[in-house]
Amino acid sequence: MKHTYLEEVRPIIRQYFEILSDEFPEFLYEYIETPEMKRLKGTSIGCGTDWTNLFHNKFFHTNLEHSVGVALIVWHFTKNKKQTLAGLFHDIATPTFKHCIDFMNGDSKNQESTEEQTEEIIRNSKPIMALLKRDNITVEEVKDYHMYPIADNDTPKLSADRLEYTFINGITFKEIWDLTKIKQIYDNIEILTNEEGIQELGFKTKEIAEEFVEKASQLWPLWISKEDKLTMQFLADVLKRLGQKQIVTKQDLYTYSEQEIIEKIQHCGDSTIEEAFQKFQQATQVYESDEKQEGTYCVSIEAKKRYIIPLVKSEQEAIRIDKLSTLAKTRIENFLKWDTKKYIYFDFNF
Repeated sequence: MKHTYLEEVRPIIRQYFEILSDEFPEFLYEYIETPEMKRLKGTSIGCGTDWTNLFHNKFFHTNLEHSVGVALIVWHFTKNKKQTLAGLFHDIATPTFKHCIDFMNGDSKNQESTEEQTEEIIRNSKPIMALLKRDNITVEEVKDYHMYPIADNDTPKLSADRLEYTFINGITFKEIWDLTKIKQIYDNIEILTNEEGIQELGFKTKEIAEEFVEKASQLWPLWISKEDKLTMQFLADVLKRLGQKQIVTKQDLYTYSEQEIIEKIQHCGDSTIEEAFQKFQQATQVYESDEKQEGTYCVSIEAKKRYIIPLVKSEQEAIRIDKLSTLAKTRIENFLKWDTKKYIYFDFNF
């Protein structure tokens, strides 16, 4: 059977996938082609940042590409079909605009509110359930990638999910490396055992671990920057207001692509929303203040801090890089102290 998925992705993503795994496991193709997975083509990992002049993302990296990337990393290190599928499915419940909907749900700090529907979506998918039955896999074995520490673990540990979005954000969001550098870093990673006796991805050498932190730490503040937080909260508030008007329902966020939802916003028939959204798209600057600014779209947001303190292999037990490298320790500590001012705002009201 001829599979077309890899022919449909842009060349740089094909090359990137080849770095993540020497082989593209045959069983993945049919799962990727299910409607529930293909829906993720319409949503990017950018959480709304693709739709405003505040950002200049290199390209639209879809949630499907992210999910496949996570699955390939898990497969590369484990060759375990169940863990790989759990990685593939980890964002199957992701709505349009991804973590913006966590902001809408009041979960800007943990950004996990949308994960609850993963099992329901899998169980309600006839194609996925048929494939799982064929492969003699239960829903319980793939519904929660948190069960598998190589696929996911708590910040600041290194997992397939955290590694994939760090790698690709270093190409699309802020260019900090190319595919050659990604391959050099990736080839230095192996499964280690952490201080809790649990398996975790880590580095073979201190030098590459240090370089990874030095480069990745350039991304960490961007994910909680005033521009990023305000973009996510503004989109969350727009969608919330459209939901109250029944113009964009909760189900729409699991049905339509980002492009389709953007068009609904632009032509919603509410001039206040349409005009504010146009200003948001055209915005090139965000402001911050210690005091609330009246007459503007002004919010105070506490967002999730994403960072990594990877393990490094040693003769006895694996050691965290901040215990081995002053440079890495400084980068990590500086990020943890970093924050925006209390209020962030656009110079227009909404």
